[in-house]
Amino acid sequence: MNKSKALVILSLLLYILSVIYQFRNEEEIANALKSIILPVVTLLYFVNIKKKSLFFTLFLILFSISDLMIFLTSYISHKSEYFIGNSLYILAYIFLIVEVFKSLSLFHVLKNYKIHLVVLTILNIYIVYVLQAIIDPFVAKSNEYYVELIYNIVMLLFLSLALVNYFYRDNVKSLYMFLGALCIVFGEVIWVAYTYISERHLLNVVSTTLYVLAFYFFYKQSKIEYEVTRVDVNVLID
Repeated sequence: MNKSKALVILSLLLYILSVIYQFRNEEEIANALKSIILPVVTLLYFVNIKKKSLFFTLFLILFSISDLMIFLTSYISHKSEYFIGNSLYILAYIFLIVEVFKSLSLFHVLKNYKIHLVVLTILNIYIVYVLQAIIDPFVAKSNEYYVELIYNIVMLLFLSLALVNYFYRDNVKSLYMFLGALCIVFGEVIWVAYTYISERHLLNVVSTTLYVLAFYFFYKQSKIEYEVTRVDVNVLID
């Protein structure tokens, strides 16, 4: 069995075990197993992908480090873990935003997708408002409120940019990136519902499943190189 197959099997095994332990009400073990999935996917990326993207690589590394911080809970305070972990997540998403943005023509996007951008902006403002309204009773008037606010804005900005990138390129790579972003956002929304509204095991499992799907789509898109499209040619001509 080669390294790639072993890592794929390991990631699936970690996911299945995390689901089993979640339904057995052993949440600490379930979360520990879940936190190892992305580091395994990151190893798979390093093993399989020869031409690596700097910003996508940084996204995987920072996200993995933040996930693995669950094993440091006995050594650092909850507050430190919260702020460091979420700062790493935010920075990881910023690198992913740069990864998507670097292939776009800003002039072309602003010229041709005005209505899309307006609608996406309004939708994002509404979603951020709803998410902040949910967590407000728990973190009101604290630094955590602003961390959550920045996290949600950056995450939704990534989703919007991934969607615009799909409109712009209309290819498989951009589709995988958008589907990954969509899974991340839905997974995060369900995680908020699980954490602050109802601690139902099914919600946690669905959130984990969406994150695993997101990593799958991100990995799939990393195997495809950007193609020169008609839009790129038109932009160069203009």
